[in-house]
Order: sequence, then C-alpha cells, then structure tokens
Amino acid sequence: MYGGLTMAISDGQFRLGVVGAAIMLVLVMTFMRFCGSVTIPPKPAPPRPTGSQSQLLTKGAATPAVYQEFLQRDAVAAGVRTPSIAEMSRKLVYRGDDARRVLEVGEPAIEVAGVKLRVARDGNTFVLDITNVTTSDLAYSVLSSPTPNNSGCMSAQPVLFNAMVIEKGGTVRRVECIWRTGMALAITSVQTLEVSPLSAYYLSTLPPRTVGVEDRLARGHQAPETSEKCSSVVSQAVRSGLEQGQIGWRDLVDFYARHRCQTYRFPASYRSFKADAERPIPDTAAGM
Repeated sequence: MYGGLTMAISDGQFRLGVVGAAIMLVLVMTFMRFCGSVTIPPKPAPPRPTGSQSQLLTKGAATPAVYQEFLQRDAVAAGVRTPSIAEMSRKLVYRGDDARRVLEVGEPAIEVAGVKLRVARDGNTFVLDITNVTTSDLAYSVLSSPTPNNSGCMSAQPVLFNAMVIEKGGTVRRVECIWRTGMALAITSVQTLEVSPLSAYYLSTLPPRTVGVEDRLARGHQAPETSEKCSSVVSQAVRSGLEQGQIGWRDLVDFYARHRCQTYRFPASYRSFKADAERPIPDTAAGM
C-alpha cells in the first residue's frame, strides 16, 4: 500500500513466488542433510566435590566406623581374628639395644632385644640368621655392617625373606654380602616391637624403605600378595624428621602396626604410644 492505494498481485506472480520459496526450502534441507551439522550443547560438568580427593578420603577413613570396617576386611585377607579398636590402641612392647657387637662365623648365637643373631657362610654369600625368641610376632630392625668393608655387597644375590616381621618362634635368613675370607658382621642397633597377627600383616605389606631399611637389605623383602599395593613414597617432612632424629624406626612401625598403609599415611607429628589408648585411632593428624 502506498499513498492509500493497494497494489494487486497477479495469479502468475503469486504462483512464481510459491515455486521459488519451495525451491529454496528444498535447497536448505538438502544442504543441512549432506553438508551441515547440528551442534549439540555440551553436557554440563558434574558438580565438583568440596575438597581434594585426598581430603575426602581422609574425612571418611578418619572415622572409627570406617577404620573398624578396614580391620574386619583386612583380618579376613590375612586369615586372622579381627581385633577391636581398643586392642589396636594398646602400647606395643618395645626392646632396644644400641651396643656395638661383632659376629664371626663359627661363634655361638647371641641374644639381643628378643632375637638371637648368628652369622654363617652360605655358598658364596655371608648371611645373618635372626630368630624370634619371644612369645609374639616381632617387628624388628637389626642394623649391620659387614667388615672390614661392605663394598660390592649389593651384587650378592638376595634370598627372599620378611624384612619387617618375624613370626613367633620363627627365623629369617638375610644376605649381608658376598662372602670373603675373614669376614665379620658389626651389629650397631637392634630394635623390636611385639605386634598382633593383624599388625604383623600390616607391617609385612609395607615397603621396608618406608621405615628406613637400607636398600642392601630391603631388596630381598617378600610381601604377602594383596590386591592393593602400598606406596613407598616418603614425604619430605618425614624424611627430614628421620635425618634430624626427630622421627625413629619405632615411631614409623608403631603407626603402621595400627594403620593399613594402603589408606593411611604417616603424619609427621606421630610418635609411638607410651601408654594404652594414648591417642584416638585412626590417627590422621596433619592429613594424609
């Protein structure tokens, strides 16, 4: 309409317009079918949890109920009785002796801190036999050094043994070095802790390097078969504490005798129990 006048469209023009519109529609549909693509909006991201995965694990594993569930499950795996939290909170009987002793082949065994020690030659290797003379499973640490020197000891073929625990009445044999005529073994420290059957299982699954066992001896450790492996990574805070003498073998073993290493990490503030139920467990101080 222009100036109040209406312009009429002829039938021919109308039909031509309809045909043109139809052709355009077909062309658009054909293009979308073979050349185009439909963009689907991205799926919304799932809600993010509050806190890191480690923090969330800590919050759950820190509860007595979850800790008790771990005790029950692990006791079944170890084939032992499930202890109560009160039993896992008891002070562990400790023995220690830092007197230096030198053992030679052919000499009788000596008894120190709940174990008997005797050296022997086994083929081309120099070995130490360690016997548990207590009435309990024993976590043990025997610091030794072949004399006159221990150069080349890493080339000695190790035998498989439990570098963490000796069962009640049992004996372990560990390779100290390649045999040389006149060789002796200097013992500089012996420490032991009496542990329950489940604690013995927990400690046996732990990589010995985690509690400071040297590579010369740790490489022969035979851990029980488990579906979950324990990390051998030691935090900088713990390494520093060990180097400065603020954290000791007893502290580390005391913690891992009470806590499964697959879930709980040693807090740098932890120290061995000096009395029953000295602190609540699980102990997750300073996070994990």
